[in-house]
Amino acid sequence: MTNARVQTVVDTVFGHELSDPYRWMEEGPELREWLLAQGAKTKEHLTGLPLRAELLARLDEVTRDTVEVTAFAMAGDRVFFLRQTGAVPVLVVREGGEERVLLDPATIAGDEHSTLEFFDPSPDGRLVACGLAQGGSEQCQVHVLDVATGDLTPTEITHSLQGHPTWLPDGSGFFCHRRPAPDPAVPADRRRDNSATWFQSIGGGEPTITLRRGHNPTLPLSPIDRAFVLAPSDTELAFALISHAASGGSLSEELSEFSLYATDRAGLADPTACVWRKIIDPADEVTGYAIHGDTIYVVTHKNAPRSEVQAWSLTDGTRRTVVPGGDRAVMGVKVVGDHLLIRDIDAGTARMRRIPLAGGDIEEIPLPTGGTIAQWTAHPDGKSALIVFSSWTQPPTAYRYDGELRDTGWIPRSPVDFSDIEVTQLRAPARDGVLVPLTVLHRKGLALDGTNPTMMTGYGSYGFVLRRAFNPRLLPWLERGGVYALAGLRGGGDHGHEWHAAGRLLNKENTITDFIDCAEYLVDTGYTSPQRLAGEGASAGGIPTGGALVRRPDLFAAMVSQVPVFNMTRMEFSENGPINAPEFGTQTTEEGLRALLIVDSYLRVVDGVEYPAVLITAGLNDPRVAAWQPAKMAARLQAATASDRPVLIRVEQHGGHGLGSTRDQRNAVMADIFAFLAAELEP
Repeated sequence: MTNARVQTVVDTVFGHELSDPYRWMEEGPELREWLLAQGAKTKEHLTGLPLRAELLARLDEVTRDTVEVTAFAMAGDRVFFLRQTGAVPVLVVREGGEERVLLDPATIAGDEHSTLEFFDPSPDGRLVACGLAQGGSEQCQVHVLDVATGDLTPTEITHSLQGHPTWLPDGSGFFCHRRPAPDPAVPADRRRDNSATWFQSIGGGEPTITLRRGHNPTLPLSPIDRAFVLAPSDTELAFALISHAASGGSLSEELSEFSLYATDRAGLADPTACVWRKIIDPADEVTGYAIHGDTIYVVTHKNAPRSEVQAWSLTDGTRRTVVPGGDRAVMGVKVVGDHLLIRDIDAGTARMRRIPLAGGDIEEIPLPTGGTIAQWTAHPDGKSALIVFSSWTQPPTAYRYDGELRDTGWIPRSPVDFSDIEVTQLRAPARDGVLVPLTVLHRKGLALDGTNPTMMTGYGSYGFVLRRAFNPRLLPWLERGGVYALAGLRGGGDHGHEWHAAGRLLNKENTITDFIDCAEYLVDTGYTSPQRLAGEGASAGGIPTGGALVRRPDLFAAMVSQVPVFNMTRMEFSENGPINAPEFGTQTTEEGLRALLIVDSYLRVVDGVEYPAVLITAGLNDPRVAAWQPAKMAARLQAATASDRPVLIRVEQHGGHGLGSTRDQRNAVMADIFAFLAAELEP
């Protein structure tokens, strides 16, 4: 395969010379041409592997037999959810024990496949605000769906990425966040500045701006801030959540730096004049909350390393501790009936407690062991909650909770059988003595003789916890004798905020060395050997995989990185870069640059080193990690490696970061990964 052309640019930042031979990939059409050519060569290589067809057939079989049901939402007497039996999930409504499909994105015409990226039903369940995107881009056109007729009406709200629509309690309209329209004349790192939340009334009319920088003098916003409106039904207040940094998909838990403001809901009729007062400041170190009448229950890690729950009055500002901090990490809270539910994480696995709102003893809510809460949502009437739980070997189950858990039966049980799979919870010692959660899956009766092909995955950023959840796509690897391991790296949230802080910014080396130390532990305990070991990670998982690749190429036979970040010193100059600076660092300060240099594996590639086999994936429509990130690393490794092992970049021409991929796309990439590893981890 012909190496990419070199045109080196050298930046000097705080005395550090940063040499970049492939800077040209960041702009212009030449990158696309190079990626498509590389993708064609990679496809030829992967489809020619001996086990690829067999693995794909098995993946198609296990996913065909599993009905995926996700994203539950309750409104009125209706339950809405996404169900996937075909190419993409469809929107379903359940009412009176009957189910019907409301929207099948596969029927929408377009140059690329469509997916429903987000939806939110009106309080009475009569309408649904929907975000539809094409080709995995996550860039949504917002529509209003009439539940009775199935009519889908487009609004003028476009370019909505993670729009988080929120309805007014009377259903007269909804708020939705959108980005500015793409403008190639604007530098990439400024294209998402000054985003806004718009209000769309029902019954006609153009959407109007509710929140935007400079729109209201009592609501200060920076260019990169993202503002969202919340309008709970049990209070006359409305709230503005201002996100100052990258965070997860929820507006109520596992948040990073944010502020929360309140105003009288009636004042939103004139959003330029209403008076906002601050409720939560980033200095409060809050990561989650639940609003109930005149009280907001907050999850805060201020003076509580694994977080505690406090109750703050929205009227007089008084604060009291409701659930003190402890060994578990508190992740979120919800009010259900006369109790506060507390969702915990204990070394990466789910736990749940409750406490009466009036005060009293904290009680344990029994959950199945060793798994994850994939979703939990309170019914708008406040009397019950829906909790979706699964584990490595238990398929997802939707429970209704109103004081006890009851299986709703709404999720068909997968026939995929994991009864022959053993799950072992380990603690791998890091080099500084810290014990890192390490979960290992394999067939029962596995011999610990160091000969087992092993894939170890890790993430370790944003305080995010990799889910210990049922995944039929792992079975083709496990049933052929493969080992799968998940490392709960520092920088993630397996032990709450303190775990996140221990792998963030200048502590980011811990994320990488934890990955290396977990790999060595698997070798030392006989699960595998360096000749049969592969690392794997996706997105920010490119930090531990890329970091381990350039620090310990001798420890791995192969490395797989999906839609990864590698060249972190350039990340902030991409569209999605500025909001990630609080997590990883910035070139604007010397300390920020030092943090970035820890995680920039692209700059650490050395010519003449025998690197292991590498498979990198990229999506041309990726809105989160620009395609030049994986492309530059692939080009650098291809030019540098002294081994005869392949360095491949797999290109999804009609895909993005993976969230909007079709079932066939998901199966194809897993078949490629498993076939690649089967070939490269042979003894």
